[in-house]
Amino acid sequence: MNHRTLISQAALVAFAVAASGHVWAANAGTTLDGTVQDATGKPVSHAAVILSNASGANVGQTTTDASGHFAVEHVAPGTYAVAVSAPGFAASSQIATASADTPAKVAVVMTQDSTMDVQVNAKRLDAARNGLLPETGSSIYRISHADIQAMPQGENTPLNQVLLQAPGVAADSYGQLHVRGDHADLQYRINGIMIPEPISGFGQALDTRIIDQVNLLTGALPAEYGYRTAGIVDIRTKSGDLGNGGSVDVYGGNRGTLQTSADVYGSKGDFSYFFSGSLGANNLGIEAPTSSPDPVHDRTRQGNAFGYMSYIINPLTRVSVMFGTTSNQFEIPNTPGLAPNFSLAGVPSFDSANLNETQSELNNFAVVALQGTNGGALDYQVAFFTRYTRTQFNPDPAGDLIFNGVASQDFHNDTANGLQADTTYRLNDRHTIRAGLMLQQEHASFWDNVSVFPADADGNQTSNVPFTLSDSSGKTGYLYSAYIQDEWKINDRLTINYGLRYDGMDEYVQANQVSPRIGAVFKLTPTTAFHAGYSRYFTPPSMELVASSTINRYAGTTNQSEVTQNDPVQPERDDYFDIGVTQQVGSALTLGLDAYYKKAHNLLDLGQFGAALMYTPFNYQYGRVYGVEFTANYKHDNVSAYLNLAYSRAQGKNVDSAQFNFGADELAFIANNWVFLDHDQRVTASFGGSYDWHHTTFTLDGTVGSGLRNGFANTGKLPLYAQFNLAVIQHFDLPMIGKVDGRVVVVNAFGRTYELRDGSGIGVFAPQYGPYRAFYAGVTKYF
Repeated sequence: MNHRTLISQAALVAFAVAASGHVWAANAGTTLDGTVQDATGKPVSHAAVILSNASGANVGQTTTDASGHFAVEHVAPGTYAVAVSAPGFAASSQIATASADTPAKVAVVMTQDSTMDVQVNAKRLDAARNGLLPETGSSIYRISHADIQAMPQGENTPLNQVLLQAPGVAADSYGQLHVRGDHADLQYRINGIMIPEPISGFGQALDTRIIDQVNLLTGALPAEYGYRTAGIVDIRTKSGDLGNGGSVDVYGGNRGTLQTSADVYGSKGDFSYFFSGSLGANNLGIEAPTSSPDPVHDRTRQGNAFGYMSYIINPLTRVSVMFGTTSNQFEIPNTPGLAPNFSLAGVPSFDSANLNETQSELNNFAVVALQGTNGGALDYQVAFFTRYTRTQFNPDPAGDLIFNGVASQDFHNDTANGLQADTTYRLNDRHTIRAGLMLQQEHASFWDNVSVFPADADGNQTSNVPFTLSDSSGKTGYLYSAYIQDEWKINDRLTINYGLRYDGMDEYVQANQVSPRIGAVFKLTPTTAFHAGYSRYFTPPSMELVASSTINRYAGTTNQSEVTQNDPVQPERDDYFDIGVTQQVGSALTLGLDAYYKKAHNLLDLGQFGAALMYTPFNYQYGRVYGVEFTANYKHDNVSAYLNLAYSRAQGKNVDSAQFNFGADELAFIANNWVFLDHDQRVTASFGGSYDWHHTTFTLDGTVGSGLRNGFANTGKLPLYAQFNLAVIQHFDLPMIGKVDGRVVVVNAFGRTYELRDGSGIGVFAPQYGPYRAFYAGVTKYF
């Protein structure tokens, strides 16, 4: 209910009563009674009724009964304002005149406040949706929209860099993330619905500006989480449920950077919407392969759009539609001064600075979801989803042959369609049952057009005239899963969440697994909580990236493999243990400590084994990953700060699939030795903070890493690196213009040049350097 509306209406009525002048004084009292109904004639119960005299004084109040009736006794004869209010209705009022010998009667008709209904019903349904996703036993790190706004780049911060501020997240080249020693293996959910992963590429598939809150769940996950389990990126999007508005943002600076973005949101009756989009370009689309601050041939153009619409069918049921699209174009940066490795007829020389490799990426997804609750015991959400993704690598036909001995035009696409259903049933105060299923059909297509030279058995070029081999293939596969679990509140201090999950796959291989899950939270004191859990995991390989079995066709060419063994890539199976504690210190500081251990069979990893910037999965027969994380978060008044420290070790032994990607010496070494995974980083840290001073915000964040692996079989490591980002944000509220934010940003403020990769290590093809110091500025207009 809008209280300002009620007060203003009552004041107007009181004024009208005073102006009428019809007020009598009498010693005898009378009764004023009446009824309150809605527009359809149904009684409105528990409505508040306030009776005011001509001077505006309250002379009586009551509430309506179940039949919508009310009565105020001992009312002196005169004219009164009868103001009525009730949840979900617009305030209403009537004028009533009471005489000495006749009781006054009044009938009030109230109209529903549709804006309030939408907000109340939307909040109820949001709470029901959140209840489908328990977190018992997991480690959770929450980043709100306000936290994102306080980052130096605000909503222009790419999503991967937002997630880098969470504990245990390590940065890699091409925008990749590694959580707790896993290569990728991240699952993205939007409003509780899993979005199938796209083909790996350089660009981010989701835009940060759609986020109202994002949670990163790691550790021993409850039974409803499967498929990708290193981390669950759970995004709750903005919506138009709470009002109308939007923003326009312009952001740019060094290296030809210019990005424009806009969003709009609102509601009309039971319908609400949120739309967002951005277009941008810069000259640093991919990490540069040299230490030069101005990479050669590194232009990128990127655009994305997102939409969310919902319609409240009734107070307990909502249907929603989501869609998103991302289109990216990348030039592949060059390394000047490379020496040719092969000779090409008709091309006596070629400057490597003039190479013209490019890659285009497209990712589309859409979701239709029906979500509801019975207002008490049962919540549910059923969603149908579809996703189409494609990646095309375009070589430099002459240059790639001269420097790599192969020029490969690769086109990969993948379409996934599926159903996800989740339910929650509150059996009683102690037991909450959750169950659900997921079905997905996926079709991957590959088309490769590869130019090569003839070669002898040792790979030496035997002719400078290339020839072309074409290869195309496709595969349809299926994933299916079901789970059931019980959240058992044993008492006010101890909660246990236990369940079973079944996963199956029919893709390049057939496999399945039944996985037990159990997690517990124990509140030792109101400020101290322990959690612990065990989860059995089943992780299928990325279907669209599984290498084809046509490697023998390249025998006798400069693209032949030293090793021809190509056992199929298997799903990973894990035993995962997690234990941790959180401590609240006063009202401002929260501390956390968490430890984990994963024992893996057929540990999955990804590597770039050729010139084309696409990834190939493979298995280590054995894997072990373990580590510990510390977190600290402080918020008080106008100051906030956080610090995350993580220690991790990730190792594998004996490559038992896709062996053709390795050299014989490296394969033999890994068969008999535990080796560090290429994404293993011993120590990772992230930190940040902001300070609000009047209408100005000073903010910083940063990351530190001890260095990723390099060298033969990952036996070495790169040096420690650090990056600090700073910004000043000024908040304006200008006449005729309204609210505007301006910000000035410095990325890598101390200008330290550092390598993420040096071109060596398992599955690493080229060097990549971290971002160089850059200055940006942005303006955001809110409306």
